[in-house]
Amino acid sequence: MRSEIPTVPWKEVLKKRKQILKNPLPFHKEYFKIYGDTFRVNLGNRNNWVFTRNPETIKYILQTNQRNYHKSTLQTKDLAKYVGHGLLTSNGASWRTHRRMIQPAFHKKKLVGLLEIMLKAVRSELKNMKFDKEYNIFPMLGDLAFQVVAQSLFSADDIRESMQRLKHITMSNQKMLIKEMRLPYLKWWFRLNGNIGKHLKMGQEARAILDTLLERRLASKVKKEDLLDMLLTARYEDGTPMSRKQLLDEVLILFVAGHETTANALGFTLLLLAGHPEYQEKLFDEVKNVDLAEDDLMAQLERLTFTKQCIEEAMRLYPPAYFFDRVSQTDDVVNGMSYKKGTVWLMSIYELHRHEGFWKNPGDFMPERFDAKNRKNVSDHYFPFGAGPRMCIGNNFAMYEMIMTVAILLKEYKITSSLKTIELNPLITLKPLAVPLKIQTR
Repeated sequence: MRSEIPTVPWKEVLKKRKQILKNPLPFHKEYFKIYGDTFRVNLGNRNNWVFTRNPETIKYILQTNQRNYHKSTLQTKDLAKYVGHGLLTSNGASWRTHRRMIQPAFHKKKLVGLLEIMLKAVRSELKNMKFDKEYNIFPMLGDLAFQVVAQSLFSADDIRESMQRLKHITMSNQKMLIKEMRLPYLKWWFRLNGNIGKHLKMGQEARAILDTLLERRLASKVKKEDLLDMLLTARYEDGTPMSRKQLLDEVLILFVAGHETTANALGFTLLLLAGHPEYQEKLFDEVKNVDLAEDDLMAQLERLTFTKQCIEEAMRLYPPAYFFDRVSQTDDVVNGMSYKKGTVWLMSIYELHRHEGFWKNPGDFMPERFDAKNRKNVSDHYFPFGAGPRMCIGNNFAMYEMIMTVAILLKEYKITSSLKTIELNPLITLKPLAVPLKIQTR
């Protein structure tokens, strides 16, 4: 049994620290090419970081032996200090308890009641599009995804100003967290100069905004069958509801996790379709005969199989959750190699989704990879929503939202872009730097 794997020297990390801060993806790509699918990164005294794009290893950590691998302090401590302790930022028994409690709200049967709310929000936001002149549509997609979450939670028409402030806070705090994550040796300075304190106060403001909206709902005593009602009626096994603090944590995390990844995936999907008019026309041929105004909205969305394939392929090329991290709780043997307790694993979904060993022409946009006859060939190395018990709880919600948005937009309009190469902005999630599109009526 082997116990050593290739290691990136500390001096290489130090030499490339500015590049890593700006965009770590070239660093990942370089050393996966040099060392293969798994390598260690020497971070001085913390020489226990392992990077992998091996699908068997990823499945083992996320699914087969998932109880031995917890989320790192990046989420359970650093992110949690801004958004609280909920599904995204908890481990162990606390996570399992709340997952069982909240999961029913995201079952497909429950989502049926939310689809009309989602559709109304999508249509409302798409009215803000500009036409016949290329512009960066990405901010609008961010507003759209944020409003879909807001309306699905609160079903209210007078919350836009509050939601815009909440969106600003979540984005600002994410940028601060990125600095802490990529420059860990400067955390002391961020505390000293007041940056962390400032962002903690912004996090408190976000919770106050949500608490006001929650209080308004409770005072109204009106049942709206939205996500907030589902969370309010959720019960622990002993029949008790979530505490007010826990409820606010879960709601804030739904905003943070629920809007950004969707906006990113939509941006990449639209850019890829703009650059591939043949697929755009095939998608139009599918959506032109579907009426989302019909009563059985879910049945109509389920008909849009090629639309879904385009989104899935975009999420292969540009997975919003482009890496997952876990920390081993005990010594373990993974793929015949020994690893100590406390090993931090960084699983590169971006690199796995572009691995030449598993994908034909991996850099090409080919939605047909995900049609029914090919789907079985990709499932073992495709993880856009994670895998195992911690797979994204909102994956169906997000997919329906994206199918709606793409279908509504491309049924009425053609999109083009002058952009030749999609530029990336890797933060906590993988973002397009911009989504310049020209939208024209068909």
